[in-house]
Amino acid sequence: MTEATATEVTDRLVTAAQTLLARKGIRATTVSEVAEEAGVSRAWLYRHFPDKPTLLGAAIVRLADRMSADARAELDAIDTFAGQLAAGVRIGRRAFDDPGTLVMRLRRTEPEEFAACAGAGVSGMVPELADFWRPYVAAAAARGEIHPGHDPAEVAEWVARVLISLGTVPGDTVDPDDQEDLLRQIRRYVLPGLQADPHR
Repeated sequence: MTEATATEVTDRLVTAAQTLLARKGIRATTVSEVAEEAGVSRAWLYRHFPDKPTLLGAAIVRLADRMSADARAELDAIDTFAGQLAAGVRIGRRAFDDPGTLVMRLRRTEPEEFAACAGAGVSGMVPELADFWRPYVAAAAARGEIHPGHDPAEVAEWVARVLISLGTVPGDTVDPDDQEDLLRQIRRYVLPGLQADPHR
């Protein structure tokens, strides 16, 4: 088998795994079904992936990478940190509410299986979101929207926690589906803390 053919088979297997994950979830998807969906034998599947968690993990990582790339494209079109934060809440809510967003659905409905397939690094929501937000924090600091004395890693983690809270925990004073309301809350409560000198 040539290298190109091996790559094509791997791609077919991962695509088949994504299809079955969307249809059946992690627990109900079997290696045999993935091989059949991809049109290869189980023996060929095992030449590319040693076990079910590795195979389904590759499918989950590909889905997460695509979701992250889509979110980055959306945020990169926004030129203020406040606007990016408000959009981040919207993107997160859309991901959790949309039944077609497979990564979020699997993480929520089959957390143990998800962690086994995707690995602890991918399943840890706060560290993952903090890593995602770190370049936006750095850019906001460079534009003067965040005080330069803040630790970017600490800010990115705090932003991740705030956005998770805004997007998933109901409250009486902010409507997470209203972008203007979110921007008002972010400008009033989030940005002042980030603009203040952290050493005072």
